[in-house]
Amino acid sequence: MAGTLYIVATPLGNLQDLTPRAAATFGSVDFIAAEDTRVTLKLLNHLGLKKPMVSYYEHNLKERGQMILARIAAGENCALCSDAGMPAISDPGEVIVRDALAAGIRVVPVPAAAACVTALAVSGLPTGRFVFEGFLPTNRRQKAERIAELQGEKRTILFYEAPHKLPGTLRDLCEAFGPDRPLTIARELTKLHEEIRPTTLGEAAAYYAENTPRGEFVLVMGGAPDEPEAAPATPEDGA
Repeated sequence: MAGTLYIVATPLGNLQDLTPRAAATFGSVDFIAAEDTRVTLKLLNHLGLKKPMVSYYEHNLKERGQMILARIAAGENCALCSDAGMPAISDPGEVIVRDALAAGIRVVPVPAAAACVTALAVSGLPTGRFVFEGFLPTNRRQKAERIAELQGEKRTILFYEAPHKLPGTLRDLCEAFGPDRPLTIARELTKLHEEIRPTTLGEAAAYYAENTPRGEFVLVMGGAPDEPEAAPATPEDGA
């Protein structure tokens, strides 16, 4: 009988956010597929657990994924985890989830925090409808095309960004959507230097042009404002 692939969320930065169910799952599975085994080892040491681990990350998806699924098909249970947050959300884990489902393998979520939704909740921007864009492309042309696709988007828009790319991304967004577009920057969520900064694209671009970004960032940008309704025609308009 085939085993189960558990998709296990890990803390964004604060170990107290690890759920009891996640800890129990790590303790019960036969092996763990980790984005970085060194990071996951620290978590296992915190829990007092010893488990076999295999690495599963962007550059070994096909070969390692086939091996992991073969072990599950043979009856082993596996916990998939990323370094922080929910696996498969803007993460290579989406590939093994897709392949597991296609192979008829049972996939079970063990959820907790995801950085994008956590940032949205504290952004002060509309949360009823939103778009998650993940990381923008690194290729300049592809990045410009992706940003252009968002013109006119009225829903709140979420991005992940690396610190060394943040100034350029803020500059590009400011040029595309204007300096007055509302923005909340969430930095180092749940960690010691956590910062939630409500601002605008113009202010943020100017600030990080002069200050070196540090940490991990989620950008929560307001959607396009509603167009003002045209005033109803009056008899004088047709005179």
